[in-house]
Amino acid sequence: MRQVRFDSSFDGWRAAARELLRDGIAPHQVEWLGGSDAGGLFDEPDALKPIESIEPAPPVRIPRQLIVELESAARFRTGDRWSLLYRILWRVAQGDPTARLAGDVDGSKLHARIKAVRREAHHMHAFLRFSPTDSDSVPHYVAWFEPAHDILISAAPHFAERMGLHSWLIATPDDAVFWDGQGMHYASPCPPAWHQLAQTAQDPGAELWKTYYESTFNPARLNREVMQSNLPVRFWKNLPEGQLIPQLLSRARAGAQRDGQAERVAKRAGKRIGLPRQT
Repeated sequence: MRQVRFDSSFDGWRAAARELLRDGIAPHQVEWLGGSDAGGLFDEPDALKPIESIEPAPPVRIPRQLIVELESAARFRTGDRWSLLYRILWRVAQGDPTARLAGDVDGSKLHARIKAVRREAHHMHAFLRFSPTDSDSVPHYVAWFEPAHDILISAAPHFAERMGLHSWLIATPDDAVFWDGQGMHYASPCPPAWHQLAQTAQDPGAELWKTYYESTFNPARLNREVMQSNLPVRFWKNLPEGQLIPQLLSRARAGAQRDGQAERVAKRAGKRIGLPRQT
C-alpha cells in the first residue's frame, strides 16, 4: 500500500497523482493522507523502488476538461474525495473515458459532487451578508459564512467584480479571503482576528431591513417546502431576517394565510384582500 501525504490542496493532490501514474500505482494500492491525516513521526515510510527497477514511463495525456471537473469535485467535503478523483484519473489514463460520464458509477459521483459544489457557490452568492465597519484600520465590509464545501476561494471573485474598489473580508470556520480593492489574499486557516471581526460586526441597517422583510412577507403565498429548498435552514442563523422567519411561518400556519398581506400591513386602512373561495 502506498501512503501519499500532501497538503490537502488540489495542486498537492495533482502533483502526487501525476507521480503515481508514472509509477503505475493502481487506485486500490493508494491511501491518501492529507491535512490532519498526514501521519506521525513513527509511521513506516513508503516503500521505495530499487533504482535499477525504475524505467521511463510513457507520457500520460489527460483531457484538459477532466482536470477542470476534478478540481471542482475536489471542493466537495467527504472522506473519499481524493481516492475517487484518482480512481477516475487512473481509468481515463488507462483508456477508459467512460469513467467521467454521468452513466458510470464513478462518473455519477463526480457529476453529483460538481453539482453540489456549484449549488453551494450559488448559496454563498445569494445569502452572504456584508456589514460595514466604519474604520480605516479594517476592511470597509466584512462577512461571515459557513459553507458546506470548500468553495470560498472559487466563489469569492464574484464579490470582487461587484464591490468595486471597496475592501472587504469574508471569513469562514476554515479559511478566509481579503480583497484590498486591487488584489485578493487567501488565508487558511482563518486568522483568529479575522474570525472575530467577521462574527462581531454589526450592520446598522439590519433593523430597517428586517422591518421591510416582515412587511413584504406574503403568508398567502407561502410554500414551506419550496422556501426551505431555496433558503436552507442552516443559513437562517447568519441572516438578519433569519430570526423572523420562524415567527412568520408560525403566523401563517395560525391563520395569517387568509390574507394576502402581512399582519402589520393588513391592519392599515384600505381594501382587504382575501383568498378566493375553494370550490
